Amino acid sequence: MEIEPEAIAAAPAGGRHETDVVIVGAGPVGLFAVFECGMLGMCCHVVDALETVGGQCAALYPEKPIYDIPALPEVSGRHLVDRLVAQAAPFRPVYHLGQQGAALAQSADGGWSLKTDADTEIVAKVVIVAAGVGAFQPRRPPLKGIGLFEGRPEGEGVHYAIHDPKAYAGRRVVIAGGGDSAVDWALALAGSAAHIYMVHRRDKFRAADAAVAEMRRLAEAGKLELVVPYQLKALESEGGTLTAVEVADTAGAGRRLQADALLAFFGLSQALGPIADWAPELADGRVAVDPATAMTARPGLFAIGDVSHYPGKLKLILTGFAEAASAAYAAHGVVFPGKRLKFEYSTTKGVPDAD
Repeated sequence: MEIEPEAIAAAPAGGRHETDVVIVGAGPVGLFAVFECGMLGMCCHVVDALETVGGQCAALYPEKPIYDIPALPEVSGRHLVDRLVAQAAPFRPVYHLGQQGAALAQSADGGWSLKTDADTEIVAKVVIVAAGVGAFQPRRPPLKGIGLFEGRPEGEGVHYAIHDPKAYAGRRVVIAGGGDSAVDWALALAGSAAHIYMVHRRDKFRAADAAVAEMRRLAEAGKLELVVPYQLKALESEGGTLTAVEVADTAGAGRRLQADALLAFFGLSQALGPIADWAPELADGRVAVDPATAMTARPGLFAIGDVSHYPGKLKLILTGFAEAASAAYAAHGVVFPGKRLKFEYSTTKGVPDAD
């Protein structure tokens, strides 16, 4: 299953919005918080620094299997995200992607104003921080003029993630990196790209053994080319369009790889950033919360998932799911003060139609 475009209502940058709950982080835990809040009648806006939803699952291991999700003995990061987006869709969340929360202020009446680095302001009664271990930013290779090739349509220029694999069909693609993302995408594109160069500084890869073995099998069959041990050296262009990637081995000997696109998978840097200033208390580099409600010492400000901390905390996705439910129930009293909340199981209450 792939995410349907209509399931993600992405708002343009800028402007002022009002909602019940603003969720910072569109990873699995943030997406499930949309569902839990929606089930209690609360509308959500979701902010994420990445250009797509899914957080770490989508950015770091989209094809890597996850084994500890209840009722799913094995599921890829991509499929898990797809299902969570579909689960949240009936509640019509609005996504603000490619934007990082920059400033958070609380008004005299207890409401919140979140401003992003893209001049977007979201006014809400509750803020739920589900930012994992902080905002993700791709590690950019130190290549002169690389910024000139960023932000191009997929299939050309330089990219740090893939949103539309079909855009690389018939293209010459250089993939740089030695981890799961690099190897997984090499395997995924091998059947459609015109040529794939797999560039890594050594012949040993950090990806799953089975994936590496399959990549080597494809290389032997001529479906892709291993360029090891080499590192990126420079980018070539003609008329502003990327035409080749220069690489060099450990002795300095170079090669010129004709290319339409460079996919650089050198991981993501992670930092709490402004979130550290929002939290009234940090513990072990994370936001301290009440384990019963996931609320911080500031009423209306919650933290769930890996970004939160309390004694005995387990950093698991399923723990974050439970915290999302606890936060939603506690948030209901903030969004609807004085309104009695009657607990109902989903089997009794049902879910609204996405249409």
